[in-house]
Amino acid sequence: MTPTILKKIREIEAEKGVEVLLAVESGSRAWGFASPDSDYDIRFIYKHEKDWYLSPWDKDETIEFMTEDDLDGSGWDLRKTFHLLLKSNAALLSWFYSPIVYKENKRFVDLFSPLADACFSPIAISYHYLSMSKKYLEACRNDKVKLKSYFYCLRTTLTGKWITEKGTVPPVLFSDLLVLVDGYTKRKIEDLVALKATKGEAYDHPNDWELFGFLENMIAENEERSKSLIGGKADKSEMERVFRKILD
Repeated sequence: MTPTILKKIREIEAEKGVEVLLAVESGSRAWGFASPDSDYDIRFIYKHEKDWYLSPWDKDETIEFMTEDDLDGSGWDLRKTFHLLLKSNAALLSWFYSPIVYKENKRFVDLFSPLADACFSPIAISYHYLSMSKKYLEACRNDKVKLKSYFYCLRTTLTGKWITEKGTVPPVLFSDLLVLVDGYTKRKIEDLVALKATKGEAYDHPNDWELFGFLENMIAENEERSKSLIGGKADKSEMERVFRKILD
């Protein structure tokens, strides 16, 4: 699908008068546990010409599209991106560190990368994933559960564990998070990854209550450990300098 995705990005650039600085895959394909019928979740950061930013009026800072061939696209303007980065937005950071990159402006990435590292707030991101993991855990509290929901719970819970234990930006790829899990449980999860690759998004799976208990305990541990985490080290002056440099 990559040629189709790149063609769509070029169409967006021409239609909207923007330059896409970074376009990546998000969602289950980037995480490494896609189903055969999973959409392509295209996420991108773009910029306008410099004069666009000189207007006193609020403007639309989001571009979205959906195509008939399962491309689900969503992009943020550079200014919105910087506002979200200042808040250590979890979705933005997951885009920036996605393992599947469709288009990349290397100068932008080189300038943005130190800011992403500095703005990363362990406590903010931890509570974000804690909230999500609790929600997905409740969706799995049944004898039969959507395998998709189970993986969303696994990913958010393990991401939370990564942050509380390591204090660094968590990996996007699910397999990289499995270093946090012991042998027996890890093998059980890997078997589910293999199963999910053969099942559609709507597939219901018999609940593994042992695995459910593992998740429930880990979420409780994450919540307790999150209380002692630190915030980010954002420097607004440096962010403004880099913003202007990207626009040059």
